[in-house]
Amino acid sequence: MSTGIVHIGVGGFHRAHQAMVLDDLRVLGLAEDWGICGVGVLPGDRRMRDVLHAQEFGYTLVLKHPDGQQTARGIASIVDYLFAPDDPEAVIEKMAAPEVRIVSLTITEGGYHVDRITGEFDATDPRIAADLAPDAVPQTAFGLITEALRRRRSRGVVPFTVLSCDNVQGNGDVCRRMLTAFATRKDAELGAWIAAEVAFPNCMVDRITPATTDEDRAAITARFGVDDAWPVVAEPFFQWVIEDHFPAGRPPFEAAGVQLVADVEPYELMKLRLLNASHQGLCYFGRLSGYELVHEAAQDPLIARLLRRYMDTEATPTLHPVPGVDLDRYKDTLLERFANPHVRDTIARLCTDSSDRIPTWLLPVVRHQLATGGPVRLSAAIVASWARYAEGVDEHGQPIDVVDRQRDGVLAHAARQRTEPLAFLRQRDLFGDLADDPRFTAEYRWALDSLIQRGAQATLADL
Repeated sequence: MSTGIVHIGVGGFHRAHQAMVLDDLRVLGLAEDWGICGVGVLPGDRRMRDVLHAQEFGYTLVLKHPDGQQTARGIASIVDYLFAPDDPEAVIEKMAAPEVRIVSLTITEGGYHVDRITGEFDATDPRIAADLAPDAVPQTAFGLITEALRRRRSRGVVPFTVLSCDNVQGNGDVCRRMLTAFATRKDAELGAWIAAEVAFPNCMVDRITPATTDEDRAAITARFGVDDAWPVVAEPFFQWVIEDHFPAGRPPFEAAGVQLVADVEPYELMKLRLLNASHQGLCYFGRLSGYELVHEAAQDPLIARLLRRYMDTEATPTLHPVPGVDLDRYKDTLLERFANPHVRDTIARLCTDSSDRIPTWLLPVVRHQLATGGPVRLSAAIVASWARYAEGVDEHGQPIDVVDRQRDGVLAHAARQRTEPLAFLRQRDLFGDLADDPRFTAEYRWALDSLIQRGAQATLADL
């Protein structure tokens, strides 16, 4: 395979999802010029560089089925990997090459630098500010992409399509706005050209992919006879819905089970507000109840009922009809997927970077329901469970390791809420004006007080 796609942010999810699709097409003989060149931009990506180079870019994907069956396969669609801090020029030139027609991204919700209050581009990140300096050597995804597009424009090469694969509503639209804003700050004419000429299709992605553990590595060696330094494990369920807008060309994704549609929004809202927001409903209550693994919490009848009632009464009324999807069956399937005991996804993973996740996945449900007079009791309780979790101590006095981009601010506000009940909600960069809404704050204060005074299980029973 030759490189046709550059992907920034090669983690477990990309390797269990997009790279698997391209490997399916490779097996069918439909992807000879659609190989993936992975790119890492963060210091933590150095290990991925080392592992993939040592394994000639191949790795093992293991699917763990609810009945205990495991199926393994080798993935060979990644044909190169570049670590940008080593050689940013090589990354830029790779993306500027005419044969590259798609640059895709899994850079997490926070990687788009959206100001949560204004919705505009936030240039305050020090790495972004450094990339915006004159004659800067790019170090961020946006800096690298912008410079590659500048070179393609100056050389008369058609622009590649930028394909965001992150859990952000309207991820392509958000990426277009933020990248164009970045580029405009560098060069107004270039920014205008990107806005007019570069395609940013929206897409929805779905597959639960827990972090790989040493136990996974050992089990794969024992069961399949493969020594793999960084395999990937995932659930069997897979979904990828993409807006079919690729002016520079695309692989025949549909031959590998991808849905190509004119409008992704109904599918992405379904996933973000049912699956992703429910994960947040599970993880804080689960951790406070003493669980460490997702399936343990999902099998707790109180948590399962909370999630189903949240989905039915608060999230579903905010959704558009989803073509071809039975929402009741979809919600049943979500609870079944969460309860799969063999995936062994961790609650800690779901709790990571909550300051990115709650505003993106849950708060749109809250604001819709407040605007239409709908219920917010369960959503408010989920926010309160995050606030209680963010105190950094569980119900038995044991420490909780809060992992968050905004950890210091989150912990500081949570530390004051025993005497200032709305202190956590007053993080306006996260919650906007929710602390001023009496209907929401009444439900929130009840839930937070109950969690503090009586604990998670008693609060769940009342909910």
